[in-house]
Amino acid sequence: MPQLQALLDWLSALPPTTLLGAMAVLAAVENIFPPIPADVLVAFGGFLAARGDHSPWPAFLAVWGGNVAGALFMYWLGRRLGRQWIDRQFHLGAAGQNEARLAAWHARYGPFALFVSRFLPAVRALVPPMAGALHFPLLELTLAISLASATWYGAITWLAFTTGNNWEALVARVSALGMWSGVIAVALVTAALAIWWRRRRRAS
Repeated sequence: MPQLQALLDWLSALPPTTLLGAMAVLAAVENIFPPIPADVLVAFGGFLAARGDHSPWPAFLAVWGGNVAGALFMYWLGRRLGRQWIDRQFHLGAAGQNEARLAAWHARYGPFALFVSRFLPAVRALVPPMAGALHFPLLELTLAISLASATWYGAITWLAFTTGNNWEALVARVSALGMWSGVIAVALVTAALAIWWRRRRRAS
């Protein structure tokens, strides 16, 4: 992909301080423009940062703060502009069904539902604006998003700083991380649905 390679080349040319800022921006933009390959770009930024600074903390704090800030911005937009804007922004034909599902999950599982949803590739970018449109409590969302982002980007940063000089190996490990986190999230959702269905069946 020429565009991705161009972004990687651009990151490679940045000085260390600017690189951290770019990583924060990329992590934030993932919430606004989901098609951007933020995980790969952030991993590459961490890979470059590891070559010049042996501490992973600046890289982690940059991407964590950027991602949470981007999510809160989308929450604010969803709260201000409403459900119709979400439908237009993300081209969702069944936005109402998605919102109803998230609302039901939140009513039953609270912040845990928001946390798990951030690990589902197809819906994680939708969680903040939908939570805003549904007027979920800001503090609750902030805590759930912060914990999920710390878990996800903490893992990517750790991989970037422990893989060594093998970029291809890092890409493979980040890809595996994404796959397994999605599998675990889907398994948790499936288990929760199964428990709910059994309880409902017993009640009836």
